[in-house]
Amino acid sequence: MTTGGFSPKRLTRLRGLLERHVESGFVPGAVAVLARHGEVRIEATGNLAFEGAGSRTPMAGDTICRMGSMSKPIVAACAMTLVEDCTLRLDDPVDDLLPELADMTVLADPGGPLEDTVAAKCAITVRDLLTYTVGTGVVPAEPGTVPISDALSALGRPSPDEWMRRLGALPLVHQPGERWMYDTAADVTGVLIARATGMSFGDALRERICDPLGMKDTAFIVGGESVSRLATAYERDNAATGEPVAEDGPDGRWSRPPTFESGGGGLVSTADDYLTFASALLAGGTHRGQRVLSRPSVTLMTSDQLTPAQKAVSGFWPGYFDAMGWGFGMSIRTRRTHLGPSVGSYGWPGFYGTAWYNDPAEDMTAILVIQRAHAGDQRLPRSHDFWTAVYQAIDD
Repeated sequence: MTTGGFSPKRLTRLRGLLERHVESGFVPGAVAVLARHGEVRIEATGNLAFEGAGSRTPMAGDTICRMGSMSKPIVAACAMTLVEDCTLRLDDPVDDLLPELADMTVLADPGGPLEDTVAAKCAITVRDLLTYTVGTGVVPAEPGTVPISDALSALGRPSPDEWMRRLGALPLVHQPGERWMYDTAADVTGVLIARATGMSFGDALRERICDPLGMKDTAFIVGGESVSRLATAYERDNAATGEPVAEDGPDGRWSRPPTFESGGGGLVSTADDYLTFASALLAGGTHRGQRVLSRPSVTLMTSDQLTPAQKAVSGFWPGYFDAMGWGFGMSIRTRRTHLGPSVGSYGWPGFYGTAWYNDPAEDMTAILVIQRAHAGDQRLPRSHDFWTAVYQAIDD
């Protein structure tokens, strides 16, 4: 017997995996959501925190968690609503709305001094923002070894206008359109959306994505009674004495309005809310009769947009894009290499160990929600184990 295309017997392996994460002390609680053929299964175990009131509150589908980089696909979807109403055009320069990024300079040597630059060969476009080919982003390097890495790390999170001023005062690392670079483009997209709509980025997201889909817990702040549903996030490493160390709690950063609403990683959400967003994409832009995006927009967002030349020089390590491409704000599976997402699947993980993929070939959405810093690396064994547990349970 199968349930929604899953074997109930084999699903116990997924449940067991989550329970082992809790029993080992890695996280106080975990939630996994599987949706297939119109049926939804939620596996939740453990509690919101190791300590305090959260240690007595069970994890659930409506537990509020920090999404980290799983914010990025929602940001891209919001930008596409502006493309659809012709407020933005994919191949138009962003100079009018983001004058700080007009007439940019580019480092002559990406590892060299900030003063040694050449002129940008072309303007930055909306498409560059969505595909992360702006020419700047995360530059992995030890502090003090690469000047642009230090300068980008020092930008901080002031007001959006001040952040843009600081970013625009720095040279690009590479020419626009030349290669994929992570993260910064999503924050710039948030500022672009705010200026294009004449409202705060958070208000624009709420008006264009969250309210139409009923995503009531997805925001840049957790307020009022909702804070009792906010899980505690923990540092990557335990204390020397062995106990987990809280990185952010219910009274932490998300308990007050941020100075900078970060499209790169600032949203909180729930497994329930994120399933709504993911389901809308899987259905071609609609959810329960409410259309948020056109089907062609979703197809564009979830298609590989990087060229072979861009992939050859991009990524965090050699071969990064061997089995993966990039759409708008999310990765696209281009080759199946593990017991996991099919070719054509799309999604992305987050800093605190959250993860999501839609698999159109299997008519499936899978979401994992935990709250442990630096746990989003999809190369980690626990990540492989999650996707293995999900896909081995398919039975039809």
